[in-house]
Amino acid sequence: MASNDSESPVIGVTTYLEQARTGVWDVPASFLPKVYIDAVTDAGGIAVLLPPQPGSEGIARTLLSALDGLIVSGGADVDPRRYGQSPHERTGVPRTDRDDWEDHLLTAAIALELPFLGICRGAQMLNVALGGTLVQHLPDVVGSDAYQPAPAKFGEAEASVVAGSRLAALLGDRGDPLPIHVYHHQALDEVAPGLRVTARTDDGVIEAVELTTVPFGLGVQWHPEENAADRRLFAGLVDAARTHRQTTARTRSQS
Repeated sequence: MASNDSESPVIGVTTYLEQARTGVWDVPASFLPKVYIDAVTDAGGIAVLLPPQPGSEGIARTLLSALDGLIVSGGADVDPRRYGQSPHERTGVPRTDRDDWEDHLLTAAIALELPFLGICRGAQMLNVALGGTLVQHLPDVVGSDAYQPAPAKFGEAEASVVAGSRLAALLGDRGDPLPIHVYHHQALDEVAPGLRVTARTDDGVIEAVELTTVPFGLGVQWHPEENAADRRLFAGLVDAARTHRQTTARTRSQS
C-alpha cells in the first residue's frame, strides 16, 4: 500500500507516558508499541509520535495544522470524573495528563476536520470528549472476562458492522461478522451526540462509532493494529489524510 514518498501523509499517534527502564535508566518516558507505527507505515503513511504534554485547544490546533491525520491510541482507563462518575474499584489510576492532552487533540481535530481514528481507549476518549459515558467494568455487564481474558492476552470476538456505514465501506460492506482482537475491560455506555454506533458484538457491546459531522472520524474499541494481515482501517485513514492535505493545500493556494 506504500505510496510515493512525496505523497505520504503524516499521521500523529498519541503515546503512553509511563515509568520505563532502559539500560541503567529508570525514568518517566513516552512510548508506543511498534505495532501502531507498523500499521501506519504499512498503509503508506508516516508516523509521528505525540506524547502527553501541557497544552490547550489552541496548541493542539497549531500542532494538528502541521499533520494530515491523527490516531488516538489505546492505553489506561479514562478518568471517570470526566463523565461524572466515581471510580469503580477496578478502574485504573487516572492519567489526567493524557486525558487532557487527547481531549484537546480530538476537539481540535474535529474543528479542523482532520481525519482521525480512535483505538480502544481512543474510542472511549472520543465518546467522553463529546459528552458520552463509559461502562467502567465490562464483566459486571456481560458476566465474563472474555474481552480481556488475561494480562497481555488479547481475546477473540466477532462484531457485526452496520451496512452503509463508513466502517462497512472500509471493510468492503460484505455484511460478514468481523473477527476482532479485543483487550478492554471498559466500553462505551451512553453514546455522545453526533456519534453513530456502527459495530457491536452479539452481546451488545459497542465496538465502533463514527462521527457523522466530519469527513473521517472513526473510533473502534478493538485493536486493529494487532492484525498485520488487515490494514484496511489504516489505509482508509491514510487515504482520507492524503485527501485532507490536498484540499488544505488548494485552499491555502487560493487565499
